Amino acid sequence: MHSEPMGTHMESASPLNEQQIEYWNGAAGEKWARLQERIDLHMNAITDRAIPFAAPAPGESVLDIGCGCGTTTLLLAMKVAPEGTAAGVDISTPMLNVARARAGAQNANIAFVEADASVHDFQPVFDLVFSRFGVMFFADPAAAFANIRKALAPHGRLAFVCWRSLKENLWASVPMIAALPLLPPQEPMDPYAPGPFAFAEKIRLEGMLEKAGYSHIRIDAFDSTMNMGETLEDAAEEMLNIGPLARASAEVDEPTRTKISDVVAAALAPYQTPSGVVPPAACWLVGANG
Repeated sequence: MHSEPMGTHMESASPLNEQQIEYWNGAAGEKWARLQERIDLHMNAITDRAIPFAAPAPGESVLDIGCGCGTTTLLLAMKVAPEGTAAGVDISTPMLNVARARAGAQNANIAFVEADASVHDFQPVFDLVFSRFGVMFFADPAAAFANIRKALAPHGRLAFVCWRSLKENLWASVPMIAALPLLPPQEPMDPYAPGPFAFAEKIRLEGMLEKAGYSHIRIDAFDSTMNMGETLEDAAEEMLNIGPLARASAEVDEPTRTKISDVVAAALAPYQTPSGVVPPAACWLVGANG
């Protein structure tokens, strides 16, 4: 497995995305890097559907946007082996460090690039541009998707998975609602601001991709689950580490954190199964031609 050299350090970034770059290179990025194996477990069911949806084929060149710790990039690389190439791009140094270490351990020659995909100078060499929850954080999504389209070779395609609404994603909304009385006052959420649920509206998402120049756009609802851990205590602790509740509770003191953990564990009890705590997850599977 070899890959087109794309550099390894942040070469360009949009000032509009500075807040996201700071967030994912701070405590949050370090936490996600540290919890990589657990986060992969949470998303296994979704990943198992998203990769076949993208349909990477042997010999293709693939790019993974918002690749994080490299899980999906490594999977894509295996699908296009032995003649294909794979590369990943992300803004988070802590997560890219994990991705490079994992690729090295597997002897996979994957280029992991620290860059802002909304402005990076892509070359039109990729048959497939993929993302698992890595494209909802751009300040100007239509402009970002237009730039990403420049990475596609002629007849290349885009495929990604993103969240539907917070309300439909019970893995995130149930803990948040349970914890709300214990949290500091929360600012009203702008549904279109960069963040996990920014692409909840199908019509808006389709319009952004059309504006960015894509054709044959396909947006399919996909209902899945998130495996949040073996026990309710594990799941509650996880919700304090990742997702909307983690952000909202970042400044609370330890006694309050303990109370939040207790109420979240109780709220997640209906989703406990023999294979773990698995609340519903609601996604879009999105495909388009460049």
